[in-house]
Amino acid sequence: MPAKFNDEYGYISIDDDVIATVAGLSAMECYGIVGMATKSATEGFFELLKWENLSKGVKVHTNETHIVVDLFVILQYGIRMTVVAENIIEKVKYNVENQTGLKIEKINVFIQGVRVQK
Repeated sequence: MPAKFNDEYGYISIDDDVIATVAGLSAMECYGIVGMATKSATEGFFELLKWENLSKGVKVHTNETHIVVDLFVILQYGIRMTVVAENIIEKVKYNVENQTGLKIEKINVFIQGVRVQK
């Protein structure tokens, strides 16, 4: 269900895919992230998503005024995962709230794998 609200100028509806794209692009700006991941339903494997499909690694749950975001990520080998996850949460929260005007209730980061960067 899209996020909706009214203001003095009218009615605003923000689709979940838009929020997912903002969240995915924001996460990719963080140091230590290799990319977003999606799970293959048939084999249980996760694959690294290309830039144009980043929103497939993000699940957004919205109600009228709050958002819950699930991010499925692949991190760089050799970095502190908790630090990178905290940075992702801060960056996504800041960008989504500032760009949409909605409040993030919760951000969940699911680390699906690690990769060695070349």
